[in-house]
Amino acid sequence: MQGSGQPGEYEALIGLIHDRFEEMSRTHQRIAVFITENPNDVAMLSVNALANRCGIHASSFVRFAQTLGYKGFKELQGIFHRRLSSTAPGHAARIKALASDEAAREKSEQGLLRELVARDIAALQDLVERIPEADLYRAVRMMERADTIFLVGQLRSAPVVELLRYVLTMLGQRVALLDASGGLAAHMARVIGPRDLMVAVSFRHYAEEVVAVAEEAAARGAPVVAITDSTLSPVARAASVLFAVPEHDHAFSRSLAAPMCLAQALTVGLAARLQEDRVTPRIPTVTRAR
Repeated sequence: MQGSGQPGEYEALIGLIHDRFEEMSRTHQRIAVFITENPNDVAMLSVNALANRCGIHASSFVRFAQTLGYKGFKELQGIFHRRLSSTAPGHAARIKALASDEAAREKSEQGLLRELVARDIAALQDLVERIPEADLYRAVRMMERADTIFLVGQLRSAPVVELLRYVLTMLGQRVALLDASGGLAAHMARVIGPRDLMVAVSFRHYAEEVVAVAEEAAARGAPVVAITDSTLSPVARAASVLFAVPEHDHAFSRSLAAPMCLAQALTVGLAARLQEDRVTPRIPTVTRAR
């Protein structure tokens, strides 16, 4: 039973973690990111198993809970238990249900393909439940109203903004991609204004220039739509609309299936607003001239 000094509900706990995140030690920040991205795992696994997943000693989890006002980690974990009883299966449970036992254990090229596909299907199902309809609506309306849509994303995020640039251009929108070429991205961001829109995409480990550009846009009064992996991401601070798409580690790399699908949903939503046929909008494609 919690005392009066700490949250007893999941949403309040997450809010408290966000409020105190900047003042936490680096180890506690790692714990905070993990538990906000993996609430179902926190509910189901022992503190030792969670510590092994993070590469952090179990005692650090206990101290983390105590800094938030709980007697120990088990008391904090009870909040995650109660949340789990009213939510859908987590990412790991979906993977287990989607992938056959033989396929999951098979380490041939075909077996790895099956495993990756199962993980992507689970991530896409997770995406549907995580993304609020109101946020999708707001982001699409911002894209529709913007004079110019500025896009920034580097390293592994680059394919997401490249897709957005292509589709938005084909929809007739004014688009400016702030890529790393020539080191001009930060300088180009200085022309953004309140009637424009910045779409910033960044995943761990976050590109410093993307974070700086997003903050520059917000400081100039431009709305920012951020696609990232955590509500504790540094790019989240500048966001008017935040899409947190958690990434789940697996064998070789982190998949872009969920953020690419989210980018497509935003552009299809915009196409539906721009075209007369809102039920089955079409994205124009480049065709060979006759």
